[in-house]
Amino acid sequence: LRSKNAGIVDVLWAFSLSFLALFHLITSDGYLPLSLLAASIMFLWYLRLGLHLAQRVLGEDEDGRYKYLRDYWADKTNFYHFFFFQFQALLAWGFAIPVWLISQGQIENLGLAQYAGLAIAIIAIIGVTTADKQLAAFKADPKNKGEVCEKGLWNYSRHPNYFFEWLHWFAYPLMGMGLEYGGWLWLAPLIMLLFLYFITGIPYTEQQAIRSRGDKYRRYQQTTSAFIPWRKKT
Repeated sequence: LRSKNAGIVDVLWAFSLSFLALFHLITSDGYLPLSLLAASIMFLWYLRLGLHLAQRVLGEDEDGRYKYLRDYWADKTNFYHFFFFQFQALLAWGFAIPVWLISQGQIENLGLAQYAGLAIAIIAIIGVTTADKQLAAFKADPKNKGEVCEKGLWNYSRHPNYFFEWLHWFAYPLMGMGLEYGGWLWLAPLIMLLFLYFITGIPYTEQQAIRSRGDKYRRYQQTTSAFIPWRKKT
């Protein structure tokens, strides 16, 4: 309320997932190496995201999406923000369920599936870190103000950061293979895909991009894959 910057809540949301991962590790009743592996992946993933968001939120004006909602909701902004943020808190609890379930599981030792999950998580964190750095370097150049980033991974996907976020969620069902209720974890990447592609991710980000970049972004939409990195269309 003081800063008129709702993006601060996004930072705290990311850090809350890191906290929940640690909490589920500390209260684990399952096979400790597996619990440690799953909790470490979620802790590091959302710690990185929280630090990345903090740097952006504290160093820039309020995100354009929040500015738009502030104008759209007018004098009801604080009222709607309150319930929106409570929904985010509920999502944080829900997104941490995979680590909780894995931390209760009992297996004899780590197998090929668990190591495959770790490999996917490493690929995802390298990919998202690379995408973030490429976008930051593009924005840092004053000549690119108002332009659309088509450098590096952004040449093949309009949202490589969202793609790698989704990819990292395959680590948890792989780690849960062999656990009693591990099959339910395959819902995690499916639910995340629904959120990123249809609810909270791509739709709002692209609406703001069109408002700020207009026809340049519409051309980008016509030539570049929305999600999965792929070759350009002519």
